[in-house]
Amino acid sequence: MDLYEYQARELFQQHGIPVPDAETVRTAREARAAAERLGGRAVIKAQVKTGGRGKAGGVKPAADPAAAELTARQILTMDIKGHRVHQVMVARPVAIEAECYVSYALDRAAGHFLAIASAEGGMDIEEVAATRPEAVARIPVDPGQGVTADKARDIAAAAGLPPATAPVLQRLWQVLTAEDALLVEVNPLVRTDDGDILALDGKITLDDNARFRQSRWGDDTDTHDDPLEAAAAGKGIGYLRLDGEVGIIGNGAGLVMSTLDVVAGCGARPANFLDIGGGASATVMADALSLVLADPKVRSVLVNVFGGITACDAVADGIVTALDTVRLTKPLVVRLDGNNAVRGRAILAERAHPLVQQATTMDGAARQAADLANDAAAV
Repeated sequence: MDLYEYQARELFQQHGIPVPDAETVRTAREARAAAERLGGRAVIKAQVKTGGRGKAGGVKPAADPAAAELTARQILTMDIKGHRVHQVMVARPVAIEAECYVSYALDRAAGHFLAIASAEGGMDIEEVAATRPEAVARIPVDPGQGVTADKARDIAAAAGLPPATAPVLQRLWQVLTAEDALLVEVNPLVRTDDGDILALDGKITLDDNARFRQSRWGDDTDTHDDPLEAAAAGKGIGYLRLDGEVGIIGNGAGLVMSTLDVVAGCGARPANFLDIGGGASATVMADALSLVLADPKVRSVLVNVFGGITACDAVADGIVTALDTVRLTKPLVVRLDGNNAVRGRAILAERAHPLVQQATTMDGAARQAADLANDAAAV
């Protein structure tokens, strides 16, 4: 279950993470009044559960309350990647000296959490990860030990973050563990001209298995403007629609996030984030493939699975059975590794579907899927 930015801010504040003053409103007139209370100047931010708001024009500065009203009126008419804007945040602007990126994500396949951090945050973080992966630090976090003061300093040092960010890294971990989160992200985490550390934007994904403890956030299935995301939520599948052409299916949030980065590094754009978790039954695979193929922008599909508790032969059986119920219209690249990978590859080879290709490495699979998508675009 994804939270809106203003909801993520609420949790940040509860756990001692500093954020700029802000109010969330639903009308342009309310935005003007909020800007007046915040001192006049403001930043107007669309509240939608998708990334890329800034590049889509959903985040804009306003010089005074009148401009805040006009800007809010414009943003409240927007559709951002299939998400209608029904509310905006009116935030007090801050003088930024430096921006960085920090997040924690569950890597199911590896059996631990992953701290992902970079000294180069902001709207271009995806480009940084794709073109200069060495600028993004990925540090495993043992869930039994968590992020201690020493671990927070290690993460900050590995990513080249200011030492003053270490306390925020600790508190961000507290948000993840105390609030049943699978992902917490701050982009950007900024140092102001006054030396303060502030979380300017936040993203939190809560574990659907903990809904009974998180009922205050409502029913997430009613908040999806994107029909594919709504359908995925109804089936209990973690799916987020992006703006690319390579469909992604993987098991584990960390593995899927890494797959997105590798595909981008191969010159193609991921079309979605889809995490099947620990389930790879025929039903789950059929639902996942149906969701990805229903996106008209998708030109190829990459299934990247690391077998652990769920063995690769079970995954392959699920894919083969799913192919009998789902009409595969785009090339499918499958990479199986880990438990029973050899048997899983043999099952797929025996099925010999003309649109299914196999790869043994994540880099190789990403390259195949990217090439297939780019070739289809050139036709």
